[in-house]
Amino acid sequence: MILVIDNYDSFTYNLVQYLGMLDETVQVVRNDQITVEQIRDQQPDQIVISPGPGRPEDAGITVEVIQRLGAFTPILGVCLGHQAICLAYGGEVVPAVRLMHGKADQVYHNGQGIFRNLPQGFPAGRYHSLAVSIKDGTDLLVTAHSQDGTVMAIAHKTHPVWGIQFHPESILTPSGMDLLQNFIHITSPFQATHVKNIGGMTP
Repeated sequence: MILVIDNYDSFTYNLVQYLGMLDETVQVVRNDQITVEQIRDQQPDQIVISPGPGRPEDAGITVEVIQRLGAFTPILGVCLGHQAICLAYGGEVVPAVRLMHGKADQVYHNGQGIFRNLPQGFPAGRYHSLAVSIKDGTDLLVTAHSQDGTVMAIAHKTHPVWGIQFHPESILTPSGMDLLQNFIHITSPFQATHVKNIGGMTP
């Protein structure tokens, strides 16, 4: 089961629809209507953190979920979810170089993980006025960027956690379904080889 944390965004159910088209069972919860302990007890196979308005530190339990469950449960953060991952692991959320609301831009990536077999420079829908800044010394890697140098994707060095600034569920992102399929594909082995009892997580 994929648990989608809804950050009160109109795109959330587009994302849910895409995941459903990949034959995945999806449950949606809002960021202020569940606790980390309840999520832990549900033991989802993956967590997807939706886009949303505002800043990640104001998005309910979103940052806490990443900090407490990221080592145990695969997580994909989209837009605000991506920014929350950055914040959770010591990066900064800053004003974007350009305001991008409903515009397609090219994404240049490392060809690994969630970007496996995706075209280099593929178009993607951007809807954001904030961006991430990754400091030296954090456990995050930049895995994609835009033409203007904005960070478009990050990955944790050791945890199964990925963030993307663009919207894979947007009509402006023709490779979005393939990216989501990659996320599911690469996280299935994690679930198969790791004990799902995460009761020993950091309180």
